[in-house]
Amino acid sequence: MQVIETLAEGLKREIKVVIPAKDMENKMNERLADVKDKVRINGFRPGKVPVAHLKKVYGKSIMADLVNEIVREQPTQILSGRGEKSATQPEVAMTEDKDEADKILAAEQDFEFTLSYEVLPPIELKSVKGIKITREVVDISDEEVNEQVLKVAESARSYETKKGKAADGDRVTMDYVGKVDGEAFEGGTDQGAELVLGSGRFIPGFEDQLAGVKAGDEKTITVTFPADYPAKNLAGKEATFDVTVKEVAAPADVEINDELAKKLGLESADRLKEIVRGQIESQYGSLTRQKVKRQILDQLDEMYKFETPKSLVEAEYNGIWSQVNNDLAQSGKTFEDEDTTEEKAKEEYKTLAERRVRLGLVLSEIGEKAGVEVSEDEMQRAIYEQLRQYPGQEKQILEFFRSQPGAAASIRAPIFEEKVIDHLLTEIDVTDKKVTKEELLADEEGEGSEKTKKAAPKKKAAAKAEASEGEEADAPKKKAAPKKKASEGDAE
Repeated sequence: MQVIETLAEGLKREIKVVIPAKDMENKMNERLADVKDKVRINGFRPGKVPVAHLKKVYGKSIMADLVNEIVREQPTQILSGRGEKSATQPEVAMTEDKDEADKILAAEQDFEFTLSYEVLPPIELKSVKGIKITREVVDISDEEVNEQVLKVAESARSYETKKGKAADGDRVTMDYVGKVDGEAFEGGTDQGAELVLGSGRFIPGFEDQLAGVKAGDEKTITVTFPADYPAKNLAGKEATFDVTVKEVAAPADVEINDELAKKLGLESADRLKEIVRGQIESQYGSLTRQKVKRQILDQLDEMYKFETPKSLVEAEYNGIWSQVNNDLAQSGKTFEDEDTTEEKAKEEYKTLAERRVRLGLVLSEIGEKAGVEVSEDEMQRAIYEQLRQYPGQEKQILEFFRSQPGAAASIRAPIFEEKVIDHLLTEIDVTDKKVTKEELLADEEGEGSEKTKKAAPKKKAAAKAEASEGEEADAPKKKAAPKKKASEGDAE
């Protein structure tokens, strides 16, 4: 087999591979010898079929299998022999001429194919001793814990039927039918729906018109859906709701005690407070982690400047750009609404894609040199988390991970990255700084990190595009007809 480099330009490589027809014929003959004693052909005793006849019957199919095996296996071996790593799966090109293909399958012509790929750039790691970051830490007060416990208690509070009119804080149980232009619309009908007045769970104006209703009342409520309402067929439209009030109930007093805790499945009020404090610590810890990681990545970005494989950058950009356009479509906005243009947004997201690819390569090299590994247990836990998000589809998801090697890699990559960050935190200069909750929650765009200032849309698409560098939760949309009961939906 001849391996001839035909292009070496930057990271681009092209390799021409030539396997002489005689070598292909020898491989075919070896396969024919293997099957000679196994095949059954009418007119011949087992093991007595002439090789020439076997070649006539099976030669082309065996050669086709050989070609497929070579194309599947040789690229990896060739790159390994050259000491190269391909950024993506090498592209394989071979003749499309039918006559030439027939000659190759008949072992009358050399088998030639071309590999095209980009190599991963060599990265010379630099010392990280000069990296200095500030880790923001929030002290959680008893007052904040008590506030959150109170919200939990309010979400679990009980209600007692009352005969009077509904007031703020009361729970109204009702049936309703929503209509637009006199026609009932999908999702606008419910029976036994519960709504706590003042909770803000329905679209603006709905709850206000329920104030003063009594059990047995029938009322038509007129509201206008917000212009940015998720259901495009309802956005900005006026709607009426024919409401029948079934019950009005007043809230019972809220008490934070062991009885409340037991109602929530806990042994005591102290245990409830302990769990709530842990949840707050986890939330703040996640924000702190995001900011710490962003600082590390920004400084690594300044330290490393090298050519990145265009194929990886293009793939990363396509993913980001798809997310940006999906977000714009869902919000009903345009690039102009976000104070930018499509051309400018494309340019900035291409820069972001290149940054993410470069940092990914740097983190991969750091992790490899440090011996960072993702264990089988960590992979299993991550896959289990994926399964939890799609109840009832566990079998299909597991099959997807088994059949798609890239799927498992997409699970492994973020785990590996976080472990590399953990490794870096043991080697760099970290200074803890006490901050207030407001300071921790402050928008990072105002903190001087130009890398985080992306155009269109700043709050949503850019945050998702830089998911590995920090996350931002999307605010839930208000619904016209929520199905949750008040006791399930009012707690934060």
